[in-house]
Amino acid sequence: MLIAQVSDLHVCAPGQLANGVVDTNAMARAGLRAVAALQPRPDALLLSGDLVETGGAASYAHLLELLAPIDLPLYPVAGNHDEREALAEAFGGRAGPHTARLPGFWQYAASLGPLRLLVLDTVVPRQGHGALCARRLDWLDQRLAEDATPTVVAMHHPPFATGIGHMDAMGLLDGAEALEAIVRRHGHVQAILCGHLHRGIQVRFGGTVASVCPSTAHQIALNLLQSSADGYVMEPPAFQLHLWHGGRLVSHTVPIGDFGGTQPFA
Repeated sequence: MLIAQVSDLHVCAPGQLANGVVDTNAMARAGLRAVAALQPRPDALLLSGDLVETGGAASYAHLLELLAPIDLPLYPVAGNHDEREALAEAFGGRAGPHTARLPGFWQYAASLGPLRLLVLDTVVPRQGHGALCARRLDWLDQRLAEDATPTVVAMHHPPFATGIGHMDAMGLLDGAEALEAIVRRHGHVQAILCGHLHRGIQVRFGGTVASVCPSTAHQIALNLLQSSADGYVMEPPAFQLHLWHGGRLVSHTVPIGDFGGTQPFA
């Protein structure tokens, strides 16, 4: 089982730029082409939130155009730039097979062969930060209790502080401790896959690994000063591949771009 994860595409309506500067549409197109060209071919594509920049129908329509060549089951996650209702409408006939949708949230379960995927909704409408309320957490606890299949949990907001001050201020501000307790009770959680931070970051969490996927577009500047101001940097975009191999989930970060191809060692 091979899962490709792309995150924080921030797709805009055609002709628009994110933040008035970044051509996220062109960068999303390049990233998705890189995923489509992979060998071996992934079994599923996880889209870990902030799929569009402003949440409107035109942005989601453009996103679906960009995704049209990707002949893979799609598993979208809602991010703070997304709108639940618009996302659900856009992916109503395009999302991969899933069950147990939690009413009122974009939260669901999916079977991926030897793995199970549980997608959490951390959205607080019209806010940058995230939260997990009792309903969403109870749903996760129930899903983990009912099935001991090795499980991957996907969510947009990372459930841990990173040291990047302005991003931690709009992280998962409610529910992280309860989430960690739930995950710790269920030892079959292989990883928690996140977005939002536009950087590759990993940490131990609840007895497993929580991981952040870089963005297909701009990255958040790595500034670990306590007084760090917000900002982004045009470091190389990337996506991640998660391979179920030998009873373990092995994760790789893949830069997007033309780096001259593979060269043999002398």
